[in-house]
Amino acid sequence: MNGADDLVRGVWAAAAYTGLGLALILLGFEVVDWLTPGKLRKQIWEDNDINATILAASAMIGIGIVVVTSIFVAREDIGQGLIDTAVFGLLGLVLFAVAFVVTDWLTPGKLGELLVETTFHPAVVLSATTNIVIGLVLAVSIIP
Repeated sequence: MNGADDLVRGVWAAAAYTGLGLALILLGFEVVDWLTPGKLRKQIWEDNDINATILAASAMIGIGIVVVTSIFVAREDIGQGLIDTAVFGLLGLVLFAVAFVVTDWLTPGKLGELLVETTFHPAVVLSATTNIVIGLVLAVSIIP
């Protein structure tokens, strides 16, 4: 390949990974919205809810870690890299939801309700950390 072909391939790969990463991040936002009461967009942008913001941001960070690792591992095979990114990204979202439900079962009160209170609640730190750790575990599992 010459320099121009490499540039075109690189631009195409960047656009494809960015599109897929953005889709996964937006889907992660929807998963958080589904797991918590109320409308997440309203809680963040109108109610200035710090708990909802931290929880949504942690899901985005966790998925971002998976996407970046997939890109790094699949440098030469973009098609397989996109498939791996989609599969591991979706697995991450499922695991975030499972971890949320299990944590809700193991803790007093309704976790979703606590995490959308208007004042800071320490439970959001636990849930956010869980999302980031799941993203890291998945990322390491991608590395050959």
